[in-house]
Order: sequence, then C-alpha cells, then structure tokens
Amino acid sequence: MYVVTVRFEIEPEMAAAFLGRMRRQAADSLRLEPGCRRFEICLDPPRPERVFLYEIYDDRAAFESHLASPHFRDFDRAVAPMVTEKTVEIWALDPGA
Repeated sequence: MYVVTVRFEIEPEMAAAFLGRMRRQAADSLRLEPGCRRFEICLDPPRPERVFLYEIYDDRAAFESHLASPHFRDFDRAVAPMVTEKTVEIWALDPGA
C-alpha cells in the first residue's frame, strides 16, 4: 500500500469554499479511481484554515494515475489560489505489523 498525507494551510476567508471542493475531490477519487482505497479529510476544529489528508492507494502507479486524472487537475487548479502552504509526504504501511 502507498500512503500519502497532505497538510494544507488555507486563506482563512477561503476555508469553507476549500472544504467544499475538497469533499468533492475525495468523493470523486474514491468513486472514479479503483486504486484509491481511502481518502480521509481531517480538520483542526479551532483552526478551519488547516486541513490534513490521509490517502491510501494500491501502489505508486495508482497515485500517479490520481495525479493525472481530470478531476484532480480540475481540483488542483480550482484550489491553488486558496492555498498558502501545502506539504505532501509519502509513507508505506509496515508489512510486519
């Protein structure tokens, strides 16, 4: 499994719009991408401008397909002006666990 985490800092006045768009992106990823197994949106309740994603894909190729998908490209273009910081990290599930 291929695990991706993303931390976003959003323009505070854009937090609600970003979250609405992010929810649609998560639903699209799960519905349209057979290799996307999990797409969780985590919120920081006192700071709505902070959003954390936890995504699981079958493998790197499934994640690469995600990045190339029309729905992701549309999402990325739409939210770019809302984002002040974005940190992406790649992880692997421990096969011995």
